[in-house]
Amino acid sequence: MSAEHRRLGLAALLALGAATLPFWAADQYQLHLATLIAAYWVLIGGLNLVVGYAGQLSIGHVGLLSIGAYAFAILAGKAGLHPALAVAASGALCGIAGLLLGLPSLRLPGFYFAMATMAVALIVGEVVLAQGELTGGGVGLPVPGFPAPFDSPAGFYWLTAAAAAVVTWLTWNVARRMQGRGLIAIRDSVVTAQAVGVPVLGAKLRAFVFSGVCAGVGGSLFAALQSYITPDTFHFELSLFFFVCIIIGGRGGILGPFLGVVVLTALPELVSPLAKLGNFFYGLLLLAVVLVVPEGIGRVFELVAARLKPRPVESVPVQPDLPRLARALRSNR
Repeated sequence: MSAEHRRLGLAALLALGAATLPFWAADQYQLHLATLIAAYWVLIGGLNLVVGYAGQLSIGHVGLLSIGAYAFAILAGKAGLHPALAVAASGALCGIAGLLLGLPSLRLPGFYFAMATMAVALIVGEVVLAQGELTGGGVGLPVPGFPAPFDSPAGFYWLTAAAAAVVTWLTWNVARRMQGRGLIAIRDSVVTAQAVGVPVLGAKLRAFVFSGVCAGVGGSLFAALQSYITPDTFHFELSLFFFVCIIIGGRGGILGPFLGVVVLTALPELVSPLAKLGNFFYGLLLLAVVLVVPEGIGRVFELVAARLKPRPVESVPVQPDLPRLARALRSNR
């Protein structure tokens, strides 16, 4: 069996496990946790192109998540729009917000770009508080759910998992083509990328707009999962959580950041008896990854798979040099 067939088989097995999760999950909380992971991955899957592939330090995506969540709550709740149309409108709105934010800020070097995204996240939080008639201010807004068959925990999980699968497929297609190689070239050396003809600003802007659309869709699903949102729901630490998931998982891949989302989302549950030490365990995990596996935890799985993979033994046939052998025999007579 070839390596490609093994990868496809593993992907099919994981997809089967994710699709049947509602049937073998131990309780509703585990299903809720899996739905939350899928909703987070919708945003982080798009953000991974910006941070992991293009190397841009975007630490303010919680602002775009907030825009998507409030847009969904207002459109589907107050305006009475169908939830599917509200999700599409929220994604489009956050895509436009990403375009307006990326046009000026993506020209800035890394640290200043990070500060610009952080400032936008803080501004969005203040605007939500100030526009109380529209957003509910500090009180917040109730968020409507989705109609049947997505009105149950299992149905909503399947909807969110399907959205996460679509985002994964789209990012995988971008990453394996010339666009993904161009983003990696920008991350490694902007000067070299420009020298080989990569449109630096255009490539970064397309990735950032795509991440904005993903943030809008992810924000809609996240809001529907929470059923009620307030400004405190979108605290700045959540934006750092998105960023750290990619760094811990490993840049320049898809499996690693996804594992980062799973590990960091499930970590509070694993250390729930030590809830006061939650930030300690987050910091300890980040420090361990940076010191032991700088490439991310995704690299660990790649190394294990390489160790378990049987190495092909090449047999080189030996062809005797008969004329030379004959000359040697004649010379020894």
